[in-house]
Amino acid sequence: MPAGTTVPHRVTVLGSFTLHSHSVGVPLGVDARRVVAYLAVHPRPQRRGALAVDLWPGVPVGSAMRLLDDAVLAVDVPGLLVTDADGALSLSADVEVDLAEAMLLLRTLPEVAAVEDPDLALLGADILPGWTASWLVIERERFRQLRLHAVEERSLRLTAAGHFDGAIALAQSAVRSAPSRETARRALIEAHLAQGNISAAVAEYDEYQELLRTSVGAAPAFSLDSLLPPTPAWPVMRARSVMPRSAVQLPGLRSVRASGTTRRLVAGGSVPGTFR
Repeated sequence: MPAGTTVPHRVTVLGSFTLHSHSVGVPLGVDARRVVAYLAVHPRPQRRGALAVDLWPGVPVGSAMRLLDDAVLAVDVPGLLVTDADGALSLSADVEVDLAEAMLLLRTLPEVAAVEDPDLALLGADILPGWTASWLVIERERFRQLRLHAVEERSLRLTAAGHFDGAIALAQSAVRSAPSRETARRALIEAHLAQGNISAAVAEYDEYQELLRTSVGAAPAFSLDSLLPPTPAWPVMRARSVMPRSAVQLPGLRSVRASGTTRRLVAGGSVPGTFR
């Protein structure tokens, strides 16, 4: 769209639902809001029968179709909804949707150089987290996995490029979103180790172990042990009473020289610049 052109309509579904028409917020009733949100999450034209069944599960098809017709009429925003030759319903092509922008960012982010600082705010929220509709479950989880993976990969790339503060910030955001996700913890521990902050890396490891013990009753073996390997002086934690690694003298440290500087890394940890 040419610079200076006003976007006629914008729909947001990340974090919360909003509809703006010519920069003015438009309030919608419950059913109308559900229709617009569904079409924002599913950008392809939707056949009315399938759309009605998804939006009103358990309701007879005829009744669901009438509810859909009433909801579409209640939207009452000219140019927002369009119907194709087959009667399928969709948002107009010129409607901006934040989820579509986030998906484009996910596709292009791997090509963005580490020296650049793209705005990743669109990757900071789930799709309509307060909504409980069954049609949202798969799409919400799919987007959640995609955005967390993208943030983790970006963190690893920043670590490899030596941008440790940015790498740590991104990995921490992934951990906040999914505290039990091992790949998020790994990205954060890798960044701390590459920066030479051994104590922070061990603290993250211990926190993750404790989270697993309190949530599932045990701390199973996982690949993070390759970053912070056990030794006779640093036992594998199998019981609740085992002393955390941060409470004992750190064994297995070795010096790694990279780019003219010497860093102290745990044996088995990653060296800056080795990620791909």
